Amino acid sequence: MTATAAYRGRFAPSPTGPLHFGSLVTALGSYLEARSRGGEWLVRIDDIDPAREQPGAADAILHTLARLGLEPDGPVVYQSRRLDAHHAAIAELVEHGRAFACSCTRKMVLRQGRPGPNGVIYPGTCRNGLPPGHEARTWRARGEGTVRFRDGLQGPVQWDLAETTGDFLIRRADGWPAYHLAAAVDDIASGITHVVRGHDLLACTPPQIRIMQYLGAEPPAYAHLPLAVNADGRKLSKQNLAAPLDDDAPGAALLAALAFLRQEPPGELAGAPPAELLAWAVAHWDASLLQGVTAAASPVG
Repeated sequence: MTATAAYRGRFAPSPTGPLHFGSLVTALGSYLEARSRGGEWLVRIDDIDPAREQPGAADAILHTLARLGLEPDGPVVYQSRRLDAHHAAIAELVEHGRAFACSCTRKMVLRQGRPGPNGVIYPGTCRNGLPPGHEARTWRARGEGTVRFRDGLQGPVQWDLAETTGDFLIRRADGWPAYHLAAAVDDIASGITHVVRGHDLLACTPPQIRIMQYLGAEPPAYAHLPLAVNADGRKLSKQNLAAPLDDDAPGAALLAALAFLRQEPPGELAGAPPAELLAWAVAHWDASLLQGVTAAASPVG
């Protein structure tokens, strides 16, 4: 990944449970990339899906990050406290014809749409206006044109939004902003210049770039780290019951994550405190070792 004069990265977990090894890989990779460039690293809690969130999970995540020595360069941002900005962005998109109201239910979309990398592709039912007698349930951004960018680890990406994503949600039926909209708006607001995250979110990048472009903002640079997968080849996730990190063994967790990221700390660092491990990792970080790698076996469950 190329250097830049001003770098601001971020880690943005959802509080659906405690941090696991897969989320540590993302946190550590984004942290090391920022720190190795002399940049800033921020933390944002993506808490815009109350139905999936666990009480106390946000505090638990922040506690674990602190135990690991991964301290952000500024106050933690909570998406749930930025709803006015999200809804203002939705209104701007609608005003400029970049988004539209939709009356379709999830069942209708699943029944009428076709499969895509981000799920079922919306069939376009309401993009030219609501059917007579129908009311708006959600709002969607127009998935139009081709998005091109060079991923810092995965190389050139070309994404035809109409074919692969379709018109995507920006406001859900429950009134909350959808993920693509909130992530794009909050990255703009925080001045994020680089996003380093897991390969599972590569398909989310084109619609988020398009929202930023619709809002007149310059998108950040992106790099997608390899996914940590279990013995069945499935990514580690809270839904797949990935084991939470052990807060009492932060050094061991960092060493395992560094090994997964193909960094090779010397043997004498075994048992070292997090601060010493991170200092070594920042000084020796080599992201080029991950070029083109999309997934790798996790050393933990």
